[in-house]
Amino acid sequence: MNRWLRIARQAVLIGILGGALAVGSFVMIRMPGESYSGPLPAATDELRALEGELRSHVDMLADEIGERNVFRYPQLVSAAEYIEKTLSEAGYEVARQEYDVSGQACANIEAELRGTERPNEIVLIGAHYDSVKGSPGANDNATGVAATLALARAFAQNPTPRTLRFVAFTNEEPPFFRSRHMGSRVYAKRSRQRDENIILMLSLETIGYYSDEQGSQSYVFPLHFFYPSTGNFIAFVSNGENGALVRHLIKSFRQYASFPSEGAALWGWLPGVGWSDHWAFWKEGFPAVMVTDTALFRDPAYHTPNDTPKNIHYEHFARVVSGLQRVIAEFAQAPGSANH
Repeated sequence: MNRWLRIARQAVLIGILGGALAVGSFVMIRMPGESYSGPLPAATDELRALEGELRSHVDMLADEIGERNVFRYPQLVSAAEYIEKTLSEAGYEVARQEYDVSGQACANIEAELRGTERPNEIVLIGAHYDSVKGSPGANDNATGVAATLALARAFAQNPTPRTLRFVAFTNEEPPFFRSRHMGSRVYAKRSRQRDENIILMLSLETIGYYSDEQGSQSYVFPLHFFYPSTGNFIAFVSNGENGALVRHLIKSFRQYASFPSEGAALWGWLPGVGWSDHWAFWKEGFPAVMVTDTALFRDPAYHTPNDTPKNIHYEHFARVVSGLQRVIAEFAQAPGSANH
């Protein structure tokens, strides 16, 4: 009887999801275009250079600096200083948003490239630079920070019609996650108080682990019915309110990048959907999407001492960042480029 009850419940959930797919109300799983499949194109010199740049940032943050959080405060400070230095060397004027946590100064780091035509429309690319207690945090989230720094450098001499803002957030990890001390929460609240027009926040979260092994990807029920079981793709994820935005971004990525990709706009309460800095921007009413390799649903080293640089697949990582650069460039164009 219990077995049949479980089957009935699964059928109901699948029916609900199927209805949502049909009417686009609760979730959006069907995405425009097709995920890339087959052998990846030969790496170009440009891609190899980007790969080296990303590797250098990850090595610095996760290997030389290592675990970085308020419990390893000198390392947290060193990470912030490294991010500031890197952005300054790329030509940015770097600003700090400092706030106190138990008597210790914590800081979000930001750099901005003002738009040439619509400067009040802001495209924000961000990642958290702290690591969870007990982990060097190579994938979570030195990869997100490395991508943010590489993208900032790539755009530094190439202004876009809309403003680009690059932000490294502190205190995303527990015990500060979803608390008033979470760096992105502090930042998003200030942005709302300033009435800033953030038209897109991209949260780069854990984007360096890939596997071609069958069964390497897992999900919460019932998503395994709809997504691949091989963890070799990058995912664009948000809540149902941002469904059109997810569709726009995945369509753009699939146009520019020859790399497997999946997109989903799901219920925000599903495990994993809101587990990063984009959540803080949702709370303030800003459109926000997470770009991720799905973290704990794929990476066995997630939140462990084994989350080290040697586990990062740097060529795949570079292909993702290269594709994101094209996506951001398109989105940051003057009106009509983004369906949001």
